[in-house]
Amino acid sequence: MLRSTFIALSTNKPLRRFSERSAVGRRLSSRFVAGMEIDEVMRAALSLQNLGIASTLDALGESVHSAEEAQKHATTYHQLLDGITRHKLTDSNVSLKLTQMGMDLDPSLAESIVRDLTAHAVQANSFVRVDMEGSPYTQATIDLVRRVHSLPGNRGRIGTVIQAYLYRSEADIKTLTADGIRIRLCKGAYKEPAELAFPAKKDVDANYIKLTRQLLTSGIFHGLATHDEAIIRDTKRFVDENKISRDSFEFQMLYGIRRDLQHALVKEGFRMRVYIPFGPEWYPYFMRRLAERPANAIFIAKQFFRN
Repeated sequence: MLRSTFIALSTNKPLRRFSERSAVGRRLSSRFVAGMEIDEVMRAALSLQNLGIASTLDALGESVHSAEEAQKHATTYHQLLDGITRHKLTDSNVSLKLTQMGMDLDPSLAESIVRDLTAHAVQANSFVRVDMEGSPYTQATIDLVRRVHSLPGNRGRIGTVIQAYLYRSEADIKTLTADGIRIRLCKGAYKEPAELAFPAKKDVDANYIKLTRQLLTSGIFHGLATHDEAIIRDTKRFVDENKISRDSFEFQMLYGIRRDLQHALVKEGFRMRVYIPFGPEWYPYFMRRLAERPANAIFIAKQFFRN
């Protein structure tokens, strides 16, 4: 019930406009969003690096309305890649959405922008993660990533995200790993119809575990994005039983969520990456985080009224 409510709120335009312009809204979002400016996300990444935690930087935004707006977002990402080099963030990369780069306006524009950013990532010794949006974009996202990855010099420098709640994900993983493409596996945060996605949490969890094992034995470096302790325990057990190197994959978590678990995994010798979003267009992201785990809403409310 709460999950559906937060997903519906994530597309509420009047509430989004009010929230993103208000001091109260920005204060509420600060648990999950590192700030509004590039300097703030760089400081957050440096702090994590000092703790032995890698980072993925995400300038929030999606569904632009003009080519100029798409190019503006692209410029921000070039600045992030320059910042990764300037601040010596030795294991940081960037994550973007195709609709943010003009996919709905002109797919060729989005692909051109992603090609340029991937070329910049090669120069910066970094990596571009193309995030996965709702199911209408799944095939186009996979196709675009495969094309850009196949260009000379780009192997291992661009990857994408697979969502475990989609029935098609096992086949998609086979296609991507056959090309040597790195994957970030998550459960999924969009509202999808039952004919496309597992409706029950237990089935999503079971598929996540199944896909995790497929990734861990692929011989390619992947990211397992989860805060689910039961899934993490299962993964650790599978890794130990199959003598899989802890350097051959990484756990990934979101900024502001389960910091205790992040630090514990690092102490155990596992690789950890934290996804750090920033920017004024934070509202849809924030609502999807609440949809994934409604208990976060209670936590944020307690923190807000405590201060």
